[in-house]
Amino acid sequence: MQALQHRSQDPGSARLIAGLIDHIRLRSFPQVLSEYLEALCQFDSILCITYKQSFRPIIIHPQDPDQHSPALHRYIEHSYILDPIYTAIQQGVNEGICRQAEVAPEGFETSDYYQDCYKNFDFVDEINLLVNLGQDVCFAVCLGRKSRLGTITRSELNRLQEALPVISALIRQFWLSQAGEYTKLEKAEGAIAQALSSFGQGVLTQREQQIAGLILQGHSSKSIADNLNISAGTVKVHRKNIHARLKTSTQSEIFTLFLAHLKAIDS
Repeated sequence: MQALQHRSQDPGSARLIAGLIDHIRLRSFPQVLSEYLEALCQFDSILCITYKQSFRPIIIHPQDPDQHSPALHRYIEHSYILDPIYTAIQQGVNEGICRQAEVAPEGFETSDYYQDCYKNFDFVDEINLLVNLGQDVCFAVCLGRKSRLGTITRSELNRLQEALPVISALIRQFWLSQAGEYTKLEKAEGAIAQALSSFGQGVLTQREQQIAGLILQGHSSKSIADNLNISAGTVKVHRKNIHARLKTSTQSEIFTLFLAHLKAIDS
């Protein structure tokens, strides 16, 4: 993921929009989009990625493997399945701007996904521009901000909101002409989806499997209770039973078992 410098340009200038239109049918469009977004919002890194049900995410930009951090490799390989943004997309979050902090479950920073993968991106804020491409495909532009920038400002967020209709329309046109170049890279995520749905099968009850999945995604007991409309006390009992059945005592041990389960399915 590439560090970028902010440029003080007029985000509504005809020249910037024209540049996007000139590249709309070219593989260079995501790079030009990145340059356009620099005029709207400061960020340390940008990632353009598509999500499609039953398939692993595809990195659209940057495509140079040298710009892919170890954390990004880990994310694409398997960790994305536990990502709050991925979960929100699977649950049908509306097209638009979605900040990671707004969809992350309570206790996210104590989750093993955060500790094992996400914290290595070193973001203090993550802003996602989500565009629905149809056929269960979502195009996400992820803007990461580190501590030097802090969280996104209100004026930056407003500029992104104002530009979003144009950005979304141009991304859709780009995808119409270039989708075939990327979809040939699709890899079915069957093993990962199967691992999440089958984790603990034959050992855990259906409800315990459901709760184990939420634990893996970083939900606290209160968040699990709110999601399943049950009491926190009931969740506590289920968590105790899950540990007893899996012979674990910590959330980290559950995560380790899940990764082993995933490896067994994917091998």
